[in-house]
Amino acid sequence: MANLDKYREYHRLDDDEEDSMPAGEDDMLVHVPEGLKDSWHHITNLDNFFTRIYHFHQKNGFSCMMLSEFFELVQFLFVVIFTTFLFTCVDYDVLFANTYVNHTNVVSVERNKVTLPDAIFPRDQCRQRIQENGWIIFLLVMAAIFWLYRLVKVICNMLSYWEIRTFYNKALKIPTVELCNFTWQEVQQRLISIQREHQMCVHKKELTELDIYHRILRFKNYMVAMVNKSLLPIRFHLPGWGEVVFLSQGLKYNFELILFWGPGSLFQNKWNLHPKYKRAGNRLELAQHLSRTICLIGLANLLLSPLILIWQILYAFFSYAEIIKREPGSLGARRWSLFGRLYLRHFNELEHELQMRLNRGYKPASKYMNSFISPLLTVVAKNIAFFSGSVLAVLITLAVYDEDVLTVQHILTAITILGIVVTISRSFIPDEHMVWNPEQLLQCVLAHIHYMPDHWKGNANASETRNELAELFQYKAVFILEELLSPVITPLILIFCLRHKSLEIIDFFRNFSVEVVGVGDICSFAQLDVRKHGNPQWFSEGQTEASIYQQAENGKTELSLMHFAITNPQWQPPQESSIFIGHLKEKVQQDATNAPSAQLILSETPLAASLLSNASSAAPDDLLSSVLVHPILTASGLPSRDRHFVQPTSTATVAASILASFSTSQIPSRTQSHAAYSNRCPENVAYRSERTILEDRLAGPKSLFSYDPNTSVSSSDTRFQNASHSALLSEYTNTEMSLHAIYMHEKHQQQSQLPRAVGMWQCPSALREHHVQPGASFSADQPPESLSGPSQLPLGGWAESEEEQEQSTRKPPVPRQREA
Repeated sequence: MANLDKYREYHRLDDDEEDSMPAGEDDMLVHVPEGLKDSWHHITNLDNFFTRIYHFHQKNGFSCMMLSEFFELVQFLFVVIFTTFLFTCVDYDVLFANTYVNHTNVVSVERNKVTLPDAIFPRDQCRQRIQENGWIIFLLVMAAIFWLYRLVKVICNMLSYWEIRTFYNKALKIPTVELCNFTWQEVQQRLISIQREHQMCVHKKELTELDIYHRILRFKNYMVAMVNKSLLPIRFHLPGWGEVVFLSQGLKYNFELILFWGPGSLFQNKWNLHPKYKRAGNRLELAQHLSRTICLIGLANLLLSPLILIWQILYAFFSYAEIIKREPGSLGARRWSLFGRLYLRHFNELEHELQMRLNRGYKPASKYMNSFISPLLTVVAKNIAFFSGSVLAVLITLAVYDEDVLTVQHILTAITILGIVVTISRSFIPDEHMVWNPEQLLQCVLAHIHYMPDHWKGNANASETRNELAELFQYKAVFILEELLSPVITPLILIFCLRHKSLEIIDFFRNFSVEVVGVGDICSFAQLDVRKHGNPQWFSEGQTEASIYQQAENGKTELSLMHFAITNPQWQPPQESSIFIGHLKEKVQQDATNAPSAQLILSETPLAASLLSNASSAAPDDLLSSVLVHPILTASGLPSRDRHFVQPTSTATVAASILASFSTSQIPSRTQSHAAYSNRCPENVAYRSERTILEDRLAGPKSLFSYDPNTSVSSSDTRFQNASHSALLSEYTNTEMSLHAIYMHEKHQQQSQLPRAVGMWQCPSALREHHVQPGASFSADQPPESLSGPSQLPLGGWAESEEEQEQSTRKPPVPRQREA
């Protein structure tokens, strides 16, 4: 019962060097006026401060940010004024030639020709038409109020970002003109160095990379965790249609408004939960209060839905009408959906890191989705394109021969519609040179997006797999349709779906929130603690105490930990994380001993790129191509380039061979705990990524990330070299993580199948010994019995009995929703 209370109650992580966070202070910067001019001490709202520093870097400085916000104001003003003009000041009878215009003062052969001023009402008449229409006056007043609110917000942003500009110039020693030459990791290292001099956070002597990420991504990590645990109502079953996923910008905004920063939200400020949500005693009362808040906000959305719908229609028309006319096929292009961005996002992954990863996965995902063809639809599309193209060719030929053809009524409309039909029809006709290779394409997609449900493995050619990927990688037309329907659907979801999950939401925030002294309340999944949230089937066997309820789905804790460690090589992980990383490196070295050499694998690079139809010839892409294609070549029985036959290998062993080949020598561990773990396993050599090797070779005696606040910006040649160096390291960082994602997924698939393969003749204790590495050892404060397996404590909030019965066969929550 004591253990049950331990996991039910809100946690607080203490630090001997830290004090508690101040409450109720919302000022962004607090300056020390005397003796410390132009310095930044005791920044009370570090969440706001670090977020603005990040946005300032990503949006390329003060001028670009302010110019962008200025044009947003102008755009809104233009849409409102131009729409009002079109509705009240245009005489459409004259414009469509339904009314005869008599130019009595003009004597000319073309006196009956209608001009543009003829179709516009005089100014006084236009003003009178506006005053007589009460709805237009109401909409204009609402638009004016919203525009003034936006104007005040832009002025406040200008003042605060000017302060950030000063911080960049004077504290970080980064001039605005040189901002584009610095990566975020370099800016982050300078922030960490500035902490030692200026004490921006008075509650910690040293800042870490994880502290900065926690403050920037505090609410985003909660959203990622709730999607991972299938808590938010975004998956629905429509009769006659099946399961659909709906998550629009408006619905996402309302989720954040209700949970994080709106009236009646769960947070009392930017960094602390309300104390009442940290206790389990009044959970039912709090759930009722949250349910009422959701209902009120849903009713407010329902009341404002006509105004929001009008704005959505107008904005979509002005944004996409010209693009659709010019490029009708743009609606058939794909984009990563909002649901996909949350489902595929790692814990503690910044927006630019996610965007870069998804951009790399865009082409292979598009090729995979386009590889599914319908023979029947192809035949129909070819004939429709033929007939429409024939008529279009005749009309264009006649228009070229005599331009008077264009004066025929609706001839331009016919040409435009026929062009759209031809473009859409051709999009359904497959490329005749395309190679049908869905399994390898899906593996290539996995290398970049890092997550996929277990049942996709071996079913890449199934239409069900394609439909489930389409939920993550949707058509742009579907995105536009969702945004147009959002004002109507969002209130219904809030009132009839989210409101009934109030108790589960209250339990989630209590069970999965932890107070880190000096940082505030954060999502416990963001701690990347394998012991608390690891999954035994994702290399956490013997290292995790998590029950099924506490485990992150799809190996998100383990993959997020590896991603953060690779992206931030100077981060010093805690002991449990270091043990996990060391254990994974040991597994890689063991698997690499049974794999072909990296030189042999890389020798197949040209063939690999050809089979995957990869247009890029960059070295990182070649590495991935070799890893994915080499198992196919060995399984086919074809000889290698040296005319020798090679034993069949798996993708996991090939990835392990590439990762292990990056090693050059034994390197010191980044933490003492990791060093202790390595000393206990001296026979295993920790590998180093090619990114790390390149960093040692290119950085020279002075590290790229080293920062001396007394030095100024380097010369232009050095900046160019640093920029090229950073770009190269970024490429190999992403490649290293892609290889880890492939390796971890393959090993997870093997481990999940192992109990079914050997369970008939091997006892459970033998299975446990099979999974635990013989050289693995743990610190004295972690007894083996506490790490022997996941805890089965029922923690409330969701029913867990059915999940525990299906632990060995359950699938991730995407693309199917787990029932509460």
